[in-house]
Amino acid sequence: MTPDPERQRRWRLVLGGGDADGLTDEAGGPEIALNIEDRRMDAALSGLYDTPDGPRRGGLGGSAPKVARWLADVREFFPASVVRVMQQDAIERLNLTQLLFEPEMLDSVEPDVNLVGTLLSLKGVMPARAKDAARAVVRRVVDDLTRRLEEPTRAAVTGSLNRAQRNFRPRPSEIDWNGTIRRNLRHYLPERHTVIPEKLVGYGRKRRALRDIVLCLDQSGSMASSVVYAGVFGAVLASLPAVNTRVIAFDTEVADLSEHLDDPVDVLYGIQLGGGTDINRALAYAQGTITNPEQTILVLISDLYEGGNEREMLARARALKDAGVNVIALLALSDDGAPSYDHGVARTFTTMGIPAFACTPDHFPGLMAAAIRGDDIATWAGEQGIVTKGGAAG
Repeated sequence: MTPDPERQRRWRLVLGGGDADGLTDEAGGPEIALNIEDRRMDAALSGLYDTPDGPRRGGLGGSAPKVARWLADVREFFPASVVRVMQQDAIERLNLTQLLFEPEMLDSVEPDVNLVGTLLSLKGVMPARAKDAARAVVRRVVDDLTRRLEEPTRAAVTGSLNRAQRNFRPRPSEIDWNGTIRRNLRHYLPERHTVIPEKLVGYGRKRRALRDIVLCLDQSGSMASSVVYAGVFGAVLASLPAVNTRVIAFDTEVADLSEHLDDPVDVLYGIQLGGGTDINRALAYAQGTITNPEQTILVLISDLYEGGNEREMLARARALKDAGVNVIALLALSDDGAPSYDHGVARTFTTMGIPAFACTPDHFPGLMAAAIRGDDIATWAGEQGIVTKGGAAG
């Protein structure tokens, strides 16, 4: 059977050169020929995954200009989704963290959520010459996420708030005439050309905030992507006048970032990724800020690995739930797949009526809308195909 040249070419690029690729002829003849562009692509792959005398491991060296040129090559040859994977591999496999301190490298990278998490974790040790470039990378990612997530969040949350504030005994000044007409169309009298409004629909009395939302963000390193998304969502929610939003970040200490919610980049720069985890302290702080429990939604975004007093933390979560707070535990808010989390705490939360599950950013607007409507969140999650953790389905 005659070998397919294109198929052999692709295998050659995947496996690399030399004897190990298995693509030389039986007599040990020359390996698959590559054109100039293929050789450049092969060099870019080899720089990350090859060494001269060993299995596929890294070999980019420690030169920032060299890495910047490599980044430019991979961006030329591969789609953005592949570039992001290769960048993350370079950082993890080759320990290139130090090179992120170089402005020329930051100018060359393909920005993404994982890179933002890495930059935020390094901001405390990053030299001054790289800080502006790093913040520009963070700004590009945040602006892109805001464009993608703002409108779905605003539409879902505002729609639920409008329904939540309806009442059917409105004062004359509170009547929603469009809603009233739609609700009573079946009572239209053709001979009088009018609708008999058997049920009035009203907007309800205007209040400054119809719901209080508290986002508690676990700053541990494993939650980096979730923190980036949560910072953007916090800023979007804060822009809605009918919602009072608070963002609390925590490790072993607690930082209230609510005053920075007009700019999600400032929110993210107020976060210290890494360190320990004291969920109990964070819930205690949040508990002290809640003035209207039955109108409050508290979203704890954490893998639930408690480094503080677990018994007190569980008791505090139960107290919040018993007081009427709608408590939701998000094990992750990212596209990274199934997270590692504390199964025991998740099961205990479930027995308290606190749902625990991972959520993608695309699902978060619907989650907040369901919480505002007062829907059963575990049921909502099941309808979205999301498996809750700790319960029978977990």
